[in-house]
Parts: sequence; structure tokens; C-alpha cells
Amino acid sequence: MSKQLYTLEYAVRCSPSILFEFLSTPAGLQEWFADKVDERDQVFSFSWSGSTDRAQVLESELDKSIRFHWLHAPKNEYFEFRIEKAEVSNQTILLIKDFAEKKDIADQKRLWDFQVNDLFHRLGN
Repeated sequence: MSKQLYTLEYAVRCSPSILFEFLSTPAGLQEWFADKVDERDQVFSFSWSGSTDRAQVLESELDKSIRFHWLHAPKNEYFEFRIEKAEVSNQTILLIKDFAEKKDIADQKRLWDFQVNDLFHRLGN
């Protein structure tokens, strides 16, 4: 069974540059995404409760987006954080793109909601 791409959208009350720091640096990601985060040569090591997973940065645009590829995943799969500005309200929008089995998307969405809620707490949202 192949995984499918899904996108989540969250309104954030902070500047794109501050948000990007939380999405693209080991210190920022360690605040909300994983227990411990290290980076070397564009490969991030994420640790949770004793297990570690590694992801390579595929592309990054300052204050706009960063795309990671889990080293254990098929080549065409990735997860991405993208920052956009809503045209009418000028509000900062965080888009998260990820892959999951169709039957697992609801659970994955709840996991992202939980993690993004932690991010918002760190940002003072």
C-alpha cells in the first residue's frame, strides 16, 4: 500500500522569520518537535524517548520553507514546513505536508495537531 501526501494548515501569530527558526534549526525543533535534535551536513537527527530517526534537508528557502526526507523512507516521500502570508488578513500561515497511509492520516493529523499546539505554546500563541 502506498502512502499519500496530505497537507495541514495552521494560522500562527508571529513573524515568518521567528517561525522559520523553530522549523529549521536544531534548537528550534528541539523546542517542540523532538526531545533532542542535532544537525550535521544538512542531516538532522531527531530523538524521542530513546529512539532516533534521521532526515536530510532536501531544500530550504529562508523564512519560507524547509523540506526534509526521512532516510528510511522511499525517495519520493518527504515532510515539509511552508510559511505563507494570507493575502487578505496578512496572517502568517504554517503549511505542513507529510505522507501517510490513507487509513493513518487521521491519526497523523492528531499527532501534528498535538505537536503544533506545543509549538504555539512556545511561540506564545
